[in-house]
Amino acid sequence: MSLDKVFYQNFMKNLFADPCQVKYWDGDVENYGEGVAQFRIGFNEPIAKMDIISDLSLAFGEGYMQKKIDIDGSVQKVIESIYKKQDSPLHQKSAYVKWAKILSNSIRKSKENIQFHYDIGNDFYRLWLDETMTYSCAYFKSPEDSLKQAQINKVDHILGKLNIKPGQTLLDIGCGWGELILTAAKTYHVKALGITLSSEQHAHVLERIQNENLQDLVEVQILDYRELRGRTFDRVVSVGMIEHVGKENLEEYFSAVKNLLNEGGVSLLHSITGYDESAINTWFNKYIFPGGYIPAVQELVSLMASNSFYLIDLESLREHYTQTLEHWSQNFENALPLIQKMKDETFIRMWRLYLNSCAASFHCGNIDVHQFLFTNGVNNTLPLTRSYMYK
Repeated sequence: MSLDKVFYQNFMKNLFADPCQVKYWDGDVENYGEGVAQFRIGFNEPIAKMDIISDLSLAFGEGYMQKKIDIDGSVQKVIESIYKKQDSPLHQKSAYVKWAKILSNSIRKSKENIQFHYDIGNDFYRLWLDETMTYSCAYFKSPEDSLKQAQINKVDHILGKLNIKPGQTLLDIGCGWGELILTAAKTYHVKALGITLSSEQHAHVLERIQNENLQDLVEVQILDYRELRGRTFDRVVSVGMIEHVGKENLEEYFSAVKNLLNEGGVSLLHSITGYDESAINTWFNKYIFPGGYIPAVQELVSLMASNSFYLIDLESLREHYTQTLEHWSQNFENALPLIQKMKDETFIRMWRLYLNSCAASFHCGNIDVHQFLFTNGVNNTLPLTRSYMYK
């Protein structure tokens, strides 16, 4: 038996918390753990030992994309099994974590990073998002809620938290495909501005504004939040955007919100979070969200305090995101015949791994998602209890 094979056998034996079966490239089949195998891993060819040792997430991510590895069973369950194994090599941080913290997301670089992920085609996203084209954590009032209903719930939940009133002004930083600003205008009769760095999203929002005859209330611009000058707003919201700004730009983000928010104004930040300062892993940064950084809860709270914001409310939606991703993953698989006409097998495997690994990460508590509600200075007009958020 080769030394590489011995390395693989020892490595795989300690990788999963659940019993599994592994078929190696030479036809050998090994069972690891006690009990019936929960899933099967097949190696069509070996992955370089040093690649595994130096960066497991990149080695296995690329291995799956390139068909060096096949998974028989739930991809999400496989990744959860790795996360549940406390001494799993995947818990070890690569050198990338330190490297990522010194990267700079300039305005030009931020635009390139956003276009990398979001400008791969509205037709692609339309296949597996819900009809509102909302690409962030939904809010399930009931496990039976459809994805569309849960996304409508999420927008209503955010606008309710903001205690928004007719005639007020709203800025949405990273407005996506526009569901929030359009709903704010239609339901609350506010004047809303959405900004995005994605030309595909911008085109979609423009089309919706015109189709729904909301030109007097809603506008959308391709603009970096750092470029917005000469305007202030009663409400500022950002959903799933701050993860793209980079660690070194977090302070600049809150400083910008400070300048954009009227005195006493209310802001809601909806963000994926961690409980320690950590970067997105190497595979994720290379293939999914270049320049991404998941901020720690305490990082964000500290920055709010240093900018004299008053933190009003903090809510975790972690399991809501697990369910959202499971819906997206199922929609993705259901749409596979159409996706295969648009994208190659490497892309499909990459996207499958992305959706399933994110679902596993939220379900296992490796990452979280929080909504932070805060005000610019003292605001004594908000209701005394949280009941207003649920009306």
